[in-house]
Amino acid sequence: MGTDTLDGGLTATLFGDEPDLHDDGDGWGGPEAVTVLPRKKIRRRPARRPVRRPVRGGPELARTTAPSPMDRPTVPRTLVPAELLTVPRATPAPVVPTAPKPRRRGRRRAVLLTLVLGAVVATATGELHPWSTPAPIPTPPPAALPVPVTVAPPAAARPADPAEVAREATARIDALVPARAVGHVSVAAVDTVTGRTFGYAPDNPVPTASVVKLDVLETLLLQHQESGEPIPAATMDLATRMMQQSDNEAASALWEGVGGVPAIDAVNQRLGLRDTHLVDHWGSTTTPASDQLALLAALTGPSPLDADSRALAHDLMTHVVDDQRWGVSAAADPGTTTALKNGWMSVDSDDGRWVTGSVGIVTVAGHPVVLAAMVGQQASEADGIDLVEALSRAAADAVAVRP
Repeated sequence: MGTDTLDGGLTATLFGDEPDLHDDGDGWGGPEAVTVLPRKKIRRRPARRPVRRPVRGGPELARTTAPSPMDRPTVPRTLVPAELLTVPRATPAPVVPTAPKPRRRGRRRAVLLTLVLGAVVATATGELHPWSTPAPIPTPPPAALPVPVTVAPPAAARPADPAEVAREATARIDALVPARAVGHVSVAAVDTVTGRTFGYAPDNPVPTASVVKLDVLETLLLQHQESGEPIPAATMDLATRMMQQSDNEAASALWEGVGGVPAIDAVNQRLGLRDTHLVDHWGSTTTPASDQLALLAALTGPSPLDADSRALAHDLMTHVVDDQRWGVSAAADPGTTTALKNGWMSVDSDDGRWVTGSVGIVTVAGHPVVLAAMVGQQASEADGIDLVEALSRAAADAVAVRP
């Protein structure tokens, strides 16, 4: 420790590492004092933690911060006027009151008590509370592998071989035709989409009765088509009555009007008919089912008849009177319309037995099918109609390709 006298009457006392500042009554040595620090660096000390001190007048605690040595001004050992080196006393930081913290011992006891009670309840009831350790989830046994099931394909509704189908249809018709009618039956059918055909004595000639009226109509249409002259209204009225009501007088008038047997036979040759034998008593004309398919084919595709002639014939055949809608229509898909021409008559020379026939364009399994079924030697008109319809269904099933 030493004492030095500085210029201007100022004094300073020097100690080893820290100065002992003379306090002449105010501040850090008074307004005339000079603080002189040694050249040796002051070792920095870590900041002290806040010290809680009670504040008078209340239970709150005040937090104060002790001044760090680094907060003190550092002045080099130089003669400087005192008024320039005087450092004002630092203003202490304001005291911030804080809320007292709860005692930890009480909290720990509460948690411990809760755990103990939870364990007791879990033991008594077998249930675990959220703070307890959950029981392990049992692993379900592995699911059994599915056993493969073999599904047999659906059985075919009928044999796929067309020859076998034809044999079945033939056996079916054999069972339908009575012994006395053998040789007096002719059936034929063609699916116009697939081309599949079926025939039961298809070339056997049978009396036509009114079925021949379709032959007369197509002759009339082809003649007017080639002449370019429209069909007169009176002639058109005769054709409508002949086809929709099977009017015999109208048919006789048109037979003579088109030129009779020679004219009709010439048209038949052009349309592909081979075994139809025309007679002036037109109801006695004989024809096989195969020739009737040739007439129907002329209405369903390219033929000597143009589209307008085919459309007119089709319109007349689809508007026959209700009591004449029997026949090949029995083989049609439900809800479809059949274009047809039927014929029936009692033959005096054959002891009054009946001839019955039906030809037309029917929809079978969604396809247009041309179909003809003609029979003779029937005991009654009703028997003839029933047999014609049964034959039509058998022939249609033979050519149909059903799902």
